[in-house]
Amino acid sequence: MPAGPANKVNLIGLDRSGLERFFADLGEKPFRARQILQWIHQRQVTEFDRMTDLSRKLREQLDEVAEITPPRVIREQVSDDGTVKWLLGVEGGSAVETVFIPETSRGTLCISSQVGCMLNCTFCSTATQGFKRNLGSAEIAGQVWHAVNALADARLGGRRVTNVVYMGMGEPLLNLDAVRASLSLLRDDLAYGLASRRVTISTAGVVPGIDQLADGDEFALAVSLHAPDDELRSRLVPLNRKYPLSELMAACKRYVRMRSRRSITFEYTMIDGVNDGPAQAKGLVRLLNGLPCKINLIPFNPFPGTPFRPSSDEAIYEFQKITRAAGIITTVRKTRGEDIDAACGQLVGKLLSPSQRRMVVQQQLARQAVNA
Repeated sequence: MPAGPANKVNLIGLDRSGLERFFADLGEKPFRARQILQWIHQRQVTEFDRMTDLSRKLREQLDEVAEITPPRVIREQVSDDGTVKWLLGVEGGSAVETVFIPETSRGTLCISSQVGCMLNCTFCSTATQGFKRNLGSAEIAGQVWHAVNALADARLGGRRVTNVVYMGMGEPLLNLDAVRASLSLLRDDLAYGLASRRVTISTAGVVPGIDQLADGDEFALAVSLHAPDDELRSRLVPLNRKYPLSELMAACKRYVRMRSRRSITFEYTMIDGVNDGPAQAKGLVRLLNGLPCKINLIPFNPFPGTPFRPSSDEAIYEFQKITRAAGIITTVRKTRGEDIDAACGQLVGKLLSPSQRRMVVQQQLARQAVNA
């Protein structure tokens, strides 16, 4: 039975099947789920009293046992290039960041799946705040709800969300149940109606999660690789110690076999003097040999306290030339929103001063040196 008044069910995070079960518990017909989906996600209505195709009795009952509550907005920032970043408050006094990237032919929303991140990647600012908890499906879907609502305003150009990427704070495959519920909402024609190719999940290489996805959900998969060998990758992405490249590549091949005509995008952050040389480019070609894929090179985005620097344009060009010569589609991601710390790897979700962030980075690096 749905929760009582002291613990109302937040309907913003329930997909169609979840809403059907909710209404069945209330003694209502399954079609109520379709009505509520449209009211919440297409009409952006959060007050039951405004849902005029529901009986007054049902609206009053919903007021008692349910709510429609998106994350609250703590701060909104707009970059010089039009990128928008929201700091959103979630349950327990935590906050996450959500970013909208406008482009000529599409609008991409980057959403978070956890408060912080437990993976401790050395080049990522999110890792400096540690990990607090997984987000619930309402907190994940609520980011999309807020962005769609806010972007409809002429103040932000009346833009539409055409693509969603799970590339914000956290590792999506370590919060798979909530992510799957939100995925269902993104693809439902009565909610956001996004095609599977317009939804991307990015993972740092959680092998069991990749295998679970291979046998179910339809979407695009991106793998944050960042190095072509275990020694270097374990330094940059500590998760590699648990799931080394041989296991990760095997999982990627299984995924592709289960998804005919699909390829995988491999994200590769370009860090000066660390992973951006010709030897690494050739090693990457060998690693990805025979795997349907493309490479997305990401210039490293600095943050206070980091010891790393972005690769030069020349190094990125040479790296790209080597991988392209091997027949691998290789693109270079354009840095967006850097002036508001909204670029890849810069999301932190906490209101830390630069000095606080530098101190946390130093502590993080010290812990990783001890564990190396």
